[in-house]
Amino acid sequence: MKKNKIYFETNFWAAYEIGNPFEVIDAFFDYAHLDHYKQRLGEEFLYINRQDVYKKEYPGQVFVFYTALRSFLKACLCLQYKGKKWKVKQYSECKSVLHQASLTKEEYADPFMVFQTAFAEQSLDEFEFFLSEITHLSMSPYTIEFDTDLITPYIHLIKMLDASQLMRERGVEKIKKKALQRSESDDATLSS
Repeated sequence: MKKNKIYFETNFWAAYEIGNPFEVIDAFFDYAHLDHYKQRLGEEFLYINRQDVYKKEYPGQVFVFYTALRSFLKACLCLQYKGKKWKVKQYSECKSVLHQASLTKEEYADPFMVFQTAFAEQSLDEFEFFLSEITHLSMSPYTIEFDTDLITPYIHLIKMLDASQLMRERGVEKIKKKALQRSESDDATLSS
C-alpha cells in the first residue's frame, strides 16, 4: 500500500518546497520568531469582532501569514506520528512555569503529546477552517456573526507553536531499535 505524501506548500513563504516536517519547523522559525507568530495570531484573533480591517495597509502579509501557518499545521500533523520513533533530546526539569509557556509539565517533557492531543480533538480540515475563518473575519470591515468554536483551535495552535519551538531548541533524535522494541512489547503487555 502506497502512503499518501503530504505537500507542505512551503513555497509560498519559504520560496521552495520542503518535504520533511522537521525541516518545515526549522524553516518556519527561521522565517519568523515564535513571539512574532503568537503576536500576529493574537492580533488577528482580536480583529474578528471589530469593524476595522486587520493589516489594511498591507493585506498581503495576512495571506503570507496564513500560508505559513497552514504549512506549519501540516507539519504538526506529521509530527504527531513521529513520537513513537523520535524523542526530544536534553530534557531537563522545568524550573519555571513561565519557561513552560502554554505547556503542561507532561507536554513539556514530551512535546509530541501536544500534536497527538490537538489532532485527536480537531482534524487538519478543522484547523484549516479555523485559519480561513479568522483570516476572513479579521479582514472584513463588518462584524459578522459566527457560530463555530474558534477558541479551542486557537489554544491548540498556541500549544503547537510552543511545543515546536521547544523541540527545535532541544533537538530530536531517533529512538534506537532495541528501546523501541522494548517499548512496544511493554505496550503489548499492558494491553493484555
